[in-house]
Amino acid sequence: MSNLDIPAGFKPVKNLNGSPWNGKPNVYYIPVGNTATLFIGDAVKSGGAADATGMYPTVTKIAAGNAIRGVIIGFGLDPYIMVNPDNLNMKYCPAATAMYCLVVDDPDVIFEVQEDSVGGAIAAESVGLSVDVTVPTGSTTTGKSAMELDSSGVVATVAQCKILRAVNRPDNELGNNCKWEVLIREHEMLLATGV
Repeated sequence: MSNLDIPAGFKPVKNLNGSPWNGKPNVYYIPVGNTATLFIGDAVKSGGAADATGMYPTVTKIAAGNAIRGVIIGFGLDPYIMVNPDNLNMKYCPAATAMYCLVVDDPDVIFEVQEDSVGGAIAAESVGLSVDVTVPTGSTTTGKSAMELDSSGVVATVAQCKILRAVNRPDNELGNNCKWEVLIREHEMLLATGV
């Protein structure tokens, strides 16, 4: 059976200590100067500022190689209500639009991510190694991210994510479009210097 090609960015699945993910994100702010459309499952980095109250730090979409602050799991026009009352079906934040977002920013959360399989698939021998992320634009129809692991960029040195294991599920196997459990290795909350 071949794996379905359904990229969806990062999906939180559990904690590093083995306990289930508790669903606890933090609220961040996407400023109007945001130049990229953001989707559920997109990894983001700190924007170096905050909203007008100073309580909600800004985030922007990462690029390959950037340190990661966390992963978006929801959007809203108000920090207390994660919904857009003018469009209840909106599942993404358009470019140049100010919004609030829920971000899973705990460095001990394990995520499920699909590999891009460009240049070959990630091998079993890659478990324990590191890999960067590809950063294409997600789907405005589903609201899901299109970020994937860059399968041609697996390295023994430091990269954005650490490969923990292939997802143990009947619809997943080694080969093209395999889904992997990863830990964000270049996490802003773990770095000794910089943001």
